[in-house]
Amino acid sequence: MPQSATVNRQILLASRPVGAPVDTNFRMVESEVPKPGPGQMLLRNLWMSLDPYMRGRMSDAKSYADPVPVGGVMTAGTVARVVESNLDGYQSGDLVMAYTGGWQDYTLSDGSMIFKQDPGMPRPSQAVGVLGMPGFTGYMGLMDIGQPRAGETVVVAAATGPVGAVVGQVAKLQGCRVVGIAGGAEKCSYAQSELGFDVCLDHKRDDLPAQLARACPDGIDVYFENVGGKVFDAVMPLLNAHARVPVCGLISQYNATSLPDGPDRLPLLMRLLLSQRVRMQGFIIFDNYGPRYPEFLEVMTPWVNEGKVTVKEDVVEGLENAPQAFMGLLEGRNFGKLVVHIAD
Repeated sequence: MPQSATVNRQILLASRPVGAPVDTNFRMVESEVPKPGPGQMLLRNLWMSLDPYMRGRMSDAKSYADPVPVGGVMTAGTVARVVESNLDGYQSGDLVMAYTGGWQDYTLSDGSMIFKQDPGMPRPSQAVGVLGMPGFTGYMGLMDIGQPRAGETVVVAAATGPVGAVVGQVAKLQGCRVVGIAGGAEKCSYAQSELGFDVCLDHKRDDLPAQLARACPDGIDVYFENVGGKVFDAVMPLLNAHARVPVCGLISQYNATSLPDGPDRLPLLMRLLLSQRVRMQGFIIFDNYGPRYPEFLEVMTPWVNEGKVTVKEDVVEGLENAPQAFMGLLEGRNFGKLVVHIAD
């Protein structure tokens, strides 16, 4: 189903999921390509990012951002070319990163949340990966909240994902010992051999708490939280005094419809926060750090160009395959930054 110059394919939220999303929660429709009005430009989407936060936008529960309305286009960041512009500062052919792109072929934009890219960049998909929101999230969460210092132990969950991979590599550049946690032997091997982590542990094994204790004999100084659940249960007893815990995501809980079985761990966590004087802080990247995006690019771009930081991509071909790929993302089936290749 190649992209057309006259038809705009859109993937809509057909219904709100209960638990894990299913095929019937999505619906593809076709319409004419829209025309830009005064102060607008028309973008043709080339690459689209799939990220765990999208599961929250499918729900109407109170959150930091408005939900996608039933019948609305699913939200996503995209890399796009400007087709036609009635907006000062943009012209046909410009390459941009658009955080208002959505699951569709074409987008009208007034310039909000649009970032120009090098029109000849060799890997445009990096603009929604290591040089986009995931990389920005990993870098700022680690450096501003985690504040890693040389010689400290940094643990990161979802270690081979686009955020976790950046966290671990940047922590190594700061002189830290890095322990990753990932799902499966292949991902763990990649984290050590390709990303340079000191250790990577498989959370699918039953003995994760014992593995983590052996891997962190001096405790944990920074834990970058992407997962929650049993991974955080294993981390909690090992947090050192004055540990820092940036809370970026809780992917293990996004499809949950009830509280997990077992004892209430909240009193244990509260006592730990007090006795160990732990700093645990959630953050939403553009709410907390939006104006600092240029600062991030100034640091990260040379690291990427020099090969000091890399992120593996998991490329899905075709907009129509986005729903299946997204459902797989929530189950951990992707290996690396999940992107949809919509068009050349």
